[in-house]
Amino acid sequence: MTEQRQMQIGEVAERTGLSLRTIRHYEEVGLVIPSARSKGGFRLYTESDVERLMVIRRMKPLDFSLEEMRDLLDITDRLAAVDNPPLGEELERLRERLDSYRKVADARCETLRARLEMAEDFATTLRCRLQADVHSGT
Repeated sequence: MTEQRQMQIGEVAERTGLSLRTIRHYEEVGLVIPSARSKGGFRLYTESDVERLMVIRRMKPLDFSLEEMRDLLDITDRLAAVDNPPLGEELERLRERLDSYRKVADARCETLRARLEMAEDFATTLRCRLQADVHSGT
């Protein structure tokens, strides 16, 4: 097994677009655990940790709760298990749970698209109103 490169929290923050405070918060609530600590006590993260943080980051705008994030991460961790992979009924149950999260994400994306369309329509209305005012001299 090859050894993964380890990164300090600053590099992870830069790569993920998350603040140091947010990454520490996700550690405090158990969503991500640094893979190691340096001799000086600094958090050290691997590429797998960065990928995990990116999953969390992508769930956030879709209003998933911390508990839902934790559950989804547990599902994906279990599905990715190499030493003791899920089989049979457990595998099917995990896939069903993962699919239910996909359906929720799809529905929330559709809601966001509708809200964005309304916001764009409103911005267009304001631009038109401003242009009409400018042309009329008021």
